Amino acid sequence: MVIRSAPRAAVGVLAALLACVLLLVSGCSGGGGGQGSAKPTHGAPSGSATAPEWARGMATVPAGRLPAQARETLRLIDAKGPFPYPKDGTVFGNNERLLPRQKRGYYHEYTVPTPGSKDRGARRIVTGDSHETYYTDDHYRTFKAVLR
Repeated sequence: MVIRSAPRAAVGVLAALLACVLLLVSGCSGGGGGQGSAKPTHGAPSGSATAPEWARGMATVPAGRLPAQARETLRLIDAKGPFPYPKDGTVFGNNERLLPRQKRGYYHEYTVPTPGSKDRGARRIVTGDSHETYYTDDHYRTFKAVLR
């Protein structure tokens, strides 16, 4: 059996695919973050053409990489409740101005339970009226755009 060498175009495609896989693996397996913390998809603010416009310039995290409690909170948001905390669904003021500026009432916040915490903990999901979703695990000091 004689094996012919692949055409240069096919080799180029395979090399590009391998490079993409290596980038994804190295970006998603880096250290940092505490237990249950969500890591950005590339370890830095997203500026890629694949991120939605509202997420440009922010760190991103795929919804499937969020902690289990955050994924459950997303499920409750999609189902429109019932929510376990009275403050869930209340207006988020964006006082820190880390999210894009919008009129008051545009953003709403939801608690993401923290195992072992005696109170609501520091984790939240914030949604926008245009279906944007953001996650913070440090009580609004930083946000990641959730890619759903």
